[in-house]
Amino acid sequence: MAAVKPFMCVRPNKEVVCDVAALPYDVYSRDEARKAVAGKPLSFLNIDRPETQFPEDHDMYADEVYEKASEMLEREIREGIFTEETVPCYYVYEQTVEAGTLSDIMKGHSQTGIVACSSVDDYLSGVIKKHENTTEEKEKDRIRHVDTVNAQTGPIFLAYRSNGELKSLTEKIKSGEPLYDFRSDDGIRHRVWRVSGEGLTGAIEKCFAAVPCTYIADGHHRAASAVRVALKRRKENPGYTGKEPFNFFLSVLFPEEELTILPYNRAVKDLAGLTEAEFLGKMKKSFYVKQLGDHAVTPERKGCIGMYLGKSWYELTVREECRPDDPVKGLDVSVLQDRVLGPVLGITNPRADKRISFVGGIRGTEELVKMVRGGYAVSWSMYPTSIRELFQVADAGLLMPPKSTWFEPKLRSGIFIHRI
Repeated sequence: MAAVKPFMCVRPNKEVVCDVAALPYDVYSRDEARKAVAGKPLSFLNIDRPETQFPEDHDMYADEVYEKASEMLEREIREGIFTEETVPCYYVYEQTVEAGTLSDIMKGHSQTGIVACSSVDDYLSGVIKKHENTTEEKEKDRIRHVDTVNAQTGPIFLAYRSNGELKSLTEKIKSGEPLYDFRSDDGIRHRVWRVSGEGLTGAIEKCFAAVPCTYIADGHHRAASAVRVALKRRKENPGYTGKEPFNFFLSVLFPEEELTILPYNRAVKDLAGLTEAEFLGKMKKSFYVKQLGDHAVTPERKGCIGMYLGKSWYELTVREECRPDDPVKGLDVSVLQDRVLGPVLGITNPRADKRISFVGGIRGTEELVKMVRGGYAVSWSMYPTSIRELFQVADAGLLMPPKSTWFEPKLRSGIFIHRI
């Protein structure tokens, strides 16, 4: 059963929360992060990506870079930008799409999660289930950041199956006055309620204690890094009791029915020496192919994939004999990988191959056309993986191909910090 605990949060003061809240560190390239913090001294991205405080050619993984992050956080706490709770609390965090680019496809969408600390032991035992592999190289940066800053600064996005009791508790809490209520630059409204007192916190903890498992929706590398730091500290403190803060990691837990997964589209730079006609011929072995010209294809069902090749859109429908009855192999992203990217284009390791790019569904089909017109050979628009499919894969102890899910809206960093 899931151990989901209240915690002593470090959080921004109400007057500055809008200036502090930032998108996750890993949605930016180094250059994009530098531009994003320009003129925004309170943005938490300054702390999450401390290399922005150094010259462009400075080693972003140097010791002094991580030390700078720690120094900035401690200074801002001393200056009163952040406050530290004196009692363990939960928080209810609501995000609503009101305007901006995301509103074109998700306007009015709202999701509400419970901010808490999840157990490292639950991660190790499989109570917290994963659907994606992590790479050691990507973990190293966050391990050093968490260990040096002595805090977890970016929450892990967890999901759980529908739970009526938790839903009722959440609605009751939301009937009160929010602690924070602001709109970020991208048109997302953020509201937060503080939950303290033994009655409500005890009820939430008891509800989660009856939840058999939770699922990592987004943040596999952040979770793995938090666990690695915890194991390091356990080794350094052989007398640990299991109650120390480093035995838990910052998370926001959402019920399945409130989550929306956007597609994760693909684009490839070349056709591996094939002509367009030859490539189309190979596609027809696995798909029914229909040419649609300028009519962009946004798939509306599983088994349908859009493709932009040359100057035309095509609708691809997976042939029945080409879709395995398997929770992973049957995913559209798997069919594309196993039938096209690997055997036809030679992209056998999509995590590492520089010929393939992954494009978040928020960018729309226009981005796929732009990429092909800008030098890519072909692009695909995908039907999104469902939250149910994610659960099925994780329950089976299997792993999805890389970049199978794109969750929106993104959780903000800097609103909730967990000292370890």
